[in-house]
Amino acid sequence: MLLFPNLTFFLPQGVCDIVETTKLSSKGQVIIPKLLRESNAWEIGQEFIVIDVGDGILLKVKKPFEETSLHDVAGCLSYSGEPKSLEDMDAAIKRGARAQK
Repeated sequence: MLLFPNLTFFLPQGVCDIVETTKLSSKGQVIIPKLLRESNAWEIGQEFIVIDVGDGILLKVKKPFEETSLHDVAGCLSYSGEPKSLEDMDAAIKRGARAQK
């Protein structure tokens, strides 16, 4: 099953400067060459999304959280009452800090 049957990939000049080969192990593992890991700053445990593109696969870095905007999350913590001033917030932080001692 092709996820993107009509998708054509092209790479602008200079995007694909590093070309390496690797093999599939008996456990289904593929080693990403060190030069590629270093150039992308991928550390041990980096997660990837694997996408079947028909004649190969595409590995995309899995981000820890879905990208959101302020608009997406504004209002997720409801508050009723008058808005607090910066002075009110600073005072509350100081009270909390004193209570922790």
